[in-house]
Amino acid sequence: MTEALNLIKNYQGPHITIMEVCGTHTHEIFKLGLRSLLPPSITLISGPGCPVCVTETAYIDRAIFLAQKNVIVCTFGDLLRVPGTNQSLIHARSQGCDIRMVYSPLDAVQIARQEKREVVFLSVGFETTAPAECLALKKAEKEHLTNFSLLVANKTMPAAYATLRDAADCFLYPGHVCAITGTKTCEDLIKQGVSGVVAGFTAEELITALATILVSYADKPFFKNCYPSVVRPEGLPQAQALINTYFEPCDSEWRGIGNLKNSGLKLKNRYANFDSQIRFDIPDLHSKSNPGCRCGEVLKGAILPKQCKLFGRSCTPEHPVGACMVSSEGTCAAHYQYNN
Repeated sequence: MTEALNLIKNYQGPHITIMEVCGTHTHEIFKLGLRSLLPPSITLISGPGCPVCVTETAYIDRAIFLAQKNVIVCTFGDLLRVPGTNQSLIHARSQGCDIRMVYSPLDAVQIARQEKREVVFLSVGFETTAPAECLALKKAEKEHLTNFSLLVANKTMPAAYATLRDAADCFLYPGHVCAITGTKTCEDLIKQGVSGVVAGFTAEELITALATILVSYADKPFFKNCYPSVVRPEGLPQAQALINTYFEPCDSEWRGIGNLKNSGLKLKNRYANFDSQIRFDIPDLHSKSNPGCRCGEVLKGAILPKQCKLFGRSCTPEHPVGACMVSSEGTCAAHYQYNN
């Protein structure tokens, strides 16, 4: 690791902008102080790797709509405080809506088993969380539960990489996602001129990945797997099979980035009875985000959080205006926590 660290600190080549896509990478890089070791010729920017952050305002509004219809809404904790058009889920809960934090989609299945009312799990995340949601559907299907469904906003990463290809010279690909999908997507992106390395999460793994980028940059475009202990070329076929059984690709809206073709997942037609959007015929709620929030630009790597006028003033972790300040993986939360 010493050799790799010296290579980074003494780098004198052309300027390189590296986008770390994973929110966990963002926080680990800050926590380890890696940014302070980089020479001016290396710039690290953050991308759309936080699933809560890229979930659009309309989705929060739809979840609140369901909660106000006497539906039990189950969600991971980070989503509770993401602002909708008029309020967040936690505000709706304070007004009497039955919104429960769970640690797994299977927890929501258990609640549906115990309750007579409808139970909806808020299904967000990337390829990493989709298999668990499929297992929940499999369990509900096996038990013939008729009061369980998903409000789906799952996303997949390839279209985001292609869309943001000009934002950086190279991607630090998320290890968790690649552990599921394998390396084919990253290898295929070479044909589009997109470079990147898969990275782990320890100091040694991140330093090795950054050094690999510097060594490989002259051969751009390139791809290297710097997390071979976890990421295999074929990924996890069992997890992929689960996703392909229950979900199919669809166009999806990403906060600040827009509608990306085939960048989302939706339930297949034969599982439509588990789809909350269809089941409850949720209308268009004419959603809109706070016009002063610049989360969208942060997620594209176009600006740093401190360039948003709300950052650290009206927008803090205690009183977040945007999703990037809410999530434990959010870029604004990382910059605020580590005072950068």
